[in-house]
Amino acid sequence: MADPAQVLELPISRQLLRDEPIMHLSYTGRDGGPRVIPIGYLWDGARFLMWTIPGAPKVDALQADGRVAITIDVPGPPPRVLLVRGRAALETVDGVPDGYLQASRRAIPQEAWEDFETQVRAMYKQMVAVTITPEWARLLDFETTAPVAVEKLMREQGRAPTDG
Repeated sequence: MADPAQVLELPISRQLLRDEPIMHLSYTGRDGGPRVIPIGYLWDGARFLMWTIPGAPKVDALQADGRVAITIDVPGPPPRVLLVRGRAALETVDGVPDGYLQASRRAIPQEAWEDFETQVRAMYKQMVAVTITPEWARLLDFETTAPVAVEKLMREQGRAPTDG
């Protein structure tokens, strides 16, 4: 198994982390069922950082079970998919953290920014900082890597992912 830090330093991984402002965060809901949500984030070079409000259902769920999976992707061609697993740590903070505004700015159009920031600062008195430290990572670029089952099939056929 590759070291997650090495996978996250690959050029395509770095490009996805830099250019894609929304990730899909998967976690286990309090009812035991799976959940997947789109959420803005920042990558600090070692951890994923995101923020939410204290009453959000994901807060209670992540406190009960911090295991998460993340997908950051673009459809392609070729598709590029960064898969990460880790554990979430939560901390309630006062006000609106600068990181939340930084992450939001990546996805909010410039012309809507001032209204967005004013509304957020007026509404959120506290937020929950969610920090995810990667424990496992895999990049699927469909040129040098592919899903494990596809790679196995290609090996059986004497081909490599780069052979097309």
